[in-house]
Amino acid sequence: MQVNILEAKTGFSKLIRLLESGKEKSITVARNGKPVVKIILADQSSVSKRIGVAKGKFTAPENFDENNEEAAAMLTEGVL
Repeated sequence: MQVNILEAKTGFSKLIRLLESGKEKSITVARNGKPVVKIILADQSSVSKRIGVAKGKFTAPENFDENNEEAAAMLTEGVL
């Protein structure tokens, strides 16, 4: 589906409903008949699918927490 900028501006809510309902997968907005932008639904992946995505991708060193007090002091006291 393609609409011009004025149509998109005046009917924005309607365009969003078309996307949400699945009647349209994307909507192209054009200026003087030339496509400028495409509107699509935002990725709505659930939090549970995001948690753990880096599992097994890296390892933390054994001494990871060794300097916690020094790091906290630098962040809270402004000491660099």
